[in-house]
Amino acid sequence: MSKRDFYDILGVTKSATAEEIKKAYRKLAIKYHPDKNPDDKTAEDKFKEAAEAYEVLSSPEKKQRYDQYGHAGVGGASGGGGYGGGGMNMEDIFSQFGDIFGGGGGSPFDSFFGGGGQSRGGGRRVAKGSNLRIKVKLTLEEIANGAEKKIKVNKQIVCKTCDGSGAKDKSSVSTCKTCGGSGAVRRVTNTILGQMQTTATCPTCHGNGQQITAKCGACHGEGTVRGEETITINIPAGVSEGMQLSMAGKGNAAPNGGVPGDLIILIEELPHDTLKREGNNIVYDLHVSIVDAALGYSAEVPTIDGKAKIKIEAGTQSGKLLRLKGKGIPEVNSYHRGDQIIHVNIWTPKVLNAEERAILEKLRESPNFKPQPGKNDKSFFDKMKEYFE
Repeated sequence: MSKRDFYDILGVTKSATAEEIKKAYRKLAIKYHPDKNPDDKTAEDKFKEAAEAYEVLSSPEKKQRYDQYGHAGVGGASGGGGYGGGGMNMEDIFSQFGDIFGGGGGSPFDSFFGGGGQSRGGGRRVAKGSNLRIKVKLTLEEIANGAEKKIKVNKQIVCKTCDGSGAKDKSSVSTCKTCGGSGAVRRVTNTILGQMQTTATCPTCHGNGQQITAKCGACHGEGTVRGEETITINIPAGVSEGMQLSMAGKGNAAPNGGVPGDLIILIEELPHDTLKREGNNIVYDLHVSIVDAALGYSAEVPTIDGKAKIKIEAGTQSGKLLRLKGKGIPEVNSYHRGDQIIHVNIWTPKVLNAEERAILEKLRESPNFKPQPGKNDKSFFDKMKEYFE
């Protein structure tokens, strides 16, 4: 099932401001919030869908990639999982977007129902690992057909000794006494309008909800160490130079079991020996001798998929453009495919022997060898216009 447009999900236009996007998401999040719609799978799916859309559109970098390349720009490399939102659980959403509701990550309905208990997700502020950027070089064939790449990445990974907790052992972790494990503290302030309740990150545990009494010797309490991971990247067909793909959760691990960052993949195109890419079209320069151009012949030209035979008509002029439909580069996430354009160049010999010169001298005065351009012989500018149509 194809994903819905993120702008449609939030009900905003592409020109919407960051504040308008935030406001639209908050409205949907409250409408479909699990606390307001208990045991409603449809509402939960819409809640997650809105969270995924907001995660992309609230980030200027991710929004730019989405505007340019659609869903492929923010999830094309992640294979079946898609972008990060596709695998988001409720705790991820509350931990990342809790500030939308003006609290520490808890439910916006806590104040309606007393808010005495620990909210969904614990109200804890979960740390997020930094994003990781890598370059992936692709041949023209890989760009046309898509590719699977296995990349060994050096990054921050979860400490295996403590499983990312940062503690020496289980007994070295205790619940924060200040916030009772919620990661947030609430304050009630008396104002002229009455009592106002605010929520802030716990100053003792910094939103973690736990305190470490003895640190892990391997990671020194960080929960992460430097290491290598082999990551399989699925590159969709049709990507281009400078395009960025994103794999959620494949960046640097976060301290103390937080949410890992994203892996940003920058596409780099390797030049082809004979073919040149122009947008979604492929251009090939075919050099034809004067004799073959005059008499006509069957030529074999390279394509992305192998060899193809084309017919050079007798009397073909230099600069003629031939088109092989559907032999170009596909558009990302589309059934449309570009063409291969064959640019015919008449090759004039630079060196002649006596016999060849004598033959050409006899033909010099032949009426058929004098230039006689007709109405159907297009100018250079007409040919270029035809090429770009």
